[in-house]
Amino acid sequence: MELQLALDLVNIPEGIELVKELEPYIDIVEIGTPVIINEGLKAVKEMKRAFPNLKVLADLKIMDAAGYEVMKASEAGADIITILGAAEDMSIKGAVEEARKQNKKVLVDMICVKNLEERAKEVDAFGVDYICVHTGYDLQAVGKNSFEDLQTIKGAVKRAKTAIAGGIKLSTLPEVIKAQPDLVIVGGGITGQDDRKAAAAEMQKLIKQG
Repeated sequence: MELQLALDLVNIPEGIELVKELEPYIDIVEIGTPVIINEGLKAVKEMKRAFPNLKVLADLKIMDAAGYEVMKASEAGADIITILGAAEDMSIKGAVEEARKQNKKVLVDMICVKNLEERAKEVDAFGVDYICVHTGYDLQAVGKNSFEDLQTIKGAVKRAKTAIAGGIKLSTLPEVIKAQPDLVIVGGGITGQDDRKAAAAEMQKLIKQG
């Protein structure tokens, strides 16, 4: 199990400072969609330059022109690139094809996918590397989470690794670990804490024990 730190509400220098503080406790750093909207793929490039030994995920949430967007994110130094499970089959296949050429990985974000089990089986067959259940920010605000969805895709997926994102905190992490995802994605559960280092260290400890 790995821990991914999601950076959503920072600029590039702030993001780099955060990762400097938390690098010993994380496996992957995510350049979140809001950061890419504000800063462009330069954010990915700068993060990879600052932390060459850390895996960097570019949360592009690709919906179309997937091969091209995977290529551009790869050029910027991303190790993992996200595409939406709601995208066309051809787009997901195109993302996988380009990622293979670039020696990168593809994570499919299942946010807003209604037929979760069926779609997880389909995208798994396309050769994606990760399938991620994700409760978006707007649904988190009304108390939703993805723990049940994780169980659903765990039962459906044969080859891809599984991931979970959306509102995970130290208090809910044990429940997540029980379901044994390969990747746990945490944003505010670390970055929004008074003692970020302690939160990240405790999460990493629980994940490695799990």
